[in-house]
Amino acid sequence: MPLEMRAEQDQADLLARVATGDRLAAEALTDMIAPRLLRFAARMLGDLAEAEDVTQEAMLRLWRMAPDWHAGGAQPSTWVFRVASNLCTDRLRRRRPLAEAGPDLPDMAQSQDARLMQAARARALETALQSLPERQRQAVILRHLEGLSNPEIAAIMMVGVEAVESLTARGKRNLSAILAGQRDALGYDDDT
Repeated sequence: MPLEMRAEQDQADLLARVATGDRLAAEALTDMIAPRLLRFAARMLGDLAEAEDVTQEAMLRLWRMAPDWHAGGAQPSTWVFRVASNLCTDRLRRRRPLAEAGPDLPDMAQSQDARLMQAARARALETALQSLPERQRQAVILRHLEGLSNPEIAAIMMVGVEAVESLTARGKRNLSAILAGQRDALGYDDDT
């Protein structure tokens, strides 16, 4: 069985065990899903504390619905990403988008200049992401930063695959336009 199919089956099996009260299964499923969910929410919201709240709420909802889970439908990760997406949308509607994201932790093996440049690039990307329309930002984050497939994103966003492709393409074009004036400042030349 291919690794991706095995991971999907593992999620469904773990969720079935969660429904019976298996704490180890709950921990394993959390370890499998929560880190990606947190990254997604942090990028959507631009605020780590809010992203942690969204991740916790989404995972709690997954545990609550575990007894009613029907195998063969959406994967638990797809379902919980959809919940997190809705929670992020609700929070974004209650406030204006943030212009600054939290700092990334530097890689200690890099030189100071490289760490500063990497941090500047990460801030510029996070700021540019926050300026995208919400649906484009969501599609770009899920596809290019979280590595989900277009069909998975379509299920999360409740749109067709073609809409995902369009949102992702428009989001990437908008990001390029937003970041175009910063190429020199961010240490990119025409060849990179």
